[in-house]
Amino acid sequence: MFETLSDRLTSVFSSLRGKGRLSEEDINATAREIRLALLEADVALPVVREFIARIKERARGEEVSKALNPAQQVIRIVNEELVEILGGETRQVRFAKNPPTVIMLAGLQGAGKTTLAGKLAKWLAADRNTPLLVAADLQRPNAVTQLQVVGERAGTPVFAPEPGNGVGDPVEVARASVEHARRNNHNVVIIDTAGRLGVDTEMMRQAADIRDAVSPDEILFVVDAMIGQDAVNTAQAFLDGVGYDAVALTKLDGDARGGAALSIRHITGRPIMFASTGEKLEDFDLFHPDRMASRILDMGDVLTLIEQAQRTFDEAEVEKMASTMASDDDFTLDDFLQQMSMVRKLGPIGNLLGMMPGMGQMRDQIDNIDDKDLDRIQAIIQSMTPGERAHPKTINGSRRLRIANGSGTQVSDVNGLVTRFFEAQKMMRKMKNGGMPGMPGMPGAVGGNRKKAKAQAKKAKKGKQRSGNPMKARQQEADRAAERQKRQEEGGQQMPQLPPGLGGGGGGQPTLPPGFGGPNMPDLSNFKLPKE
Repeated sequence: MFETLSDRLTSVFSSLRGKGRLSEEDINATAREIRLALLEADVALPVVREFIARIKERARGEEVSKALNPAQQVIRIVNEELVEILGGETRQVRFAKNPPTVIMLAGLQGAGKTTLAGKLAKWLAADRNTPLLVAADLQRPNAVTQLQVVGERAGTPVFAPEPGNGVGDPVEVARASVEHARRNNHNVVIIDTAGRLGVDTEMMRQAADIRDAVSPDEILFVVDAMIGQDAVNTAQAFLDGVGYDAVALTKLDGDARGGAALSIRHITGRPIMFASTGEKLEDFDLFHPDRMASRILDMGDVLTLIEQAQRTFDEAEVEKMASTMASDDDFTLDDFLQQMSMVRKLGPIGNLLGMMPGMGQMRDQIDNIDDKDLDRIQAIIQSMTPGERAHPKTINGSRRLRIANGSGTQVSDVNGLVTRFFEAQKMMRKMKNGGMPGMPGMPGAVGGNRKKAKAQAKKAKKGKQRSGNPMKARQQEADRAAERQKRQEEGGQQMPQLPPGLGGGGGGQPTLPPGFGGPNMPDLSNFKLPKE
């Protein structure tokens, strides 16, 4: 959604890099470009004016004038101001002291309230809550049925005593749902209310009546992030007519310019609590202003990527894959297929790469990534026998033709996959043995241990070096003789006798050359190092 804004801001900051000091003209030109970028992104004019005024004030201050890198300081200022506009801190759900916690959804028809209700229920259930969905939208055709379908997908029960389609009293349904939740041990109640195509008196009155009947702990205004400037007007109308505590943005995965997200919080003073970023029920999370600002400025969102991986991956699967990677066994096509399946659980590859810092400059390449290519690879591997997956070298020409026919692909596709896999397998071997430049061997890898043992054996074969200091050399020889004597006593075996002068004879005491022992030892008491 913020691609256009991100591209413009990135180009603005690239022009500042390399400048040792920012002049007044540089600051004005940068502020002008940022203003145009925000206006093109459909940000409300009052928000743009205040945002630019804050940036210019801070850019002219001492924090930039005395900075070693003024461009980075300006980027930091813009990032901090973006975080402030987006809400500053992440807004958490306020749970009632005495359950159930009642969450009421309000907004225009088509904003995505019903789908968001299911996403919110699934998100809450993941944190060991027991939510209940309430069908209080009795006007829109099949709204009750839609909520029941969404609830079934989310694994959440739905309270729907009325059929809807213009039949039933939504206020009574909402009031009865709280008692139903209390009797059935549901600690969260999510009420899906009716909307209209535009703001009207009847809708506001009905929403206000439901609010008065159930006294919700949280009222969420659900807004479609793609409706641009009108989102601000609608948000203000709902704030005046019903009132709400926070905003939930939907359809953030669309191609709109994102100005609504940057404007609503500043205009209404209500924080953005949730963000819906896709069609799946899992595409939903708390809205983090600092992470969103980082993504707008092409700094990535690694924290969200890590949290998404922690929610998606099973700990046992991760440990199993780690042990496979660290073992001395070759990386097989089964391992590759398992890794690919784990990555696919995180979502589209383009979205994952978009969370990495600096990927905004490669947006065209990321957009050209087709997840269907991964499906084709999966089909090819699954068309192989278990033996072929474990030993890809056995895949000859006739086998490749059979695999291509079984997976609905071309022989060239199978050839390309096998060739790339052998390259990846070779890379994995180098990583295990510490052979990759600048990379240590994998912890616990047999290959790395083998290399370490080989080095130790080479060192032992080479033997200990004799010190150039005569006193140290004599002490070393005495220590070695004592070790040999100790091993002989413990093992009960005769030590081999060495030639005289090399430790043999004389009771095992080493015979030193003339001048290095006894009375012929040089006197070093007055020895001094030369001055530098």
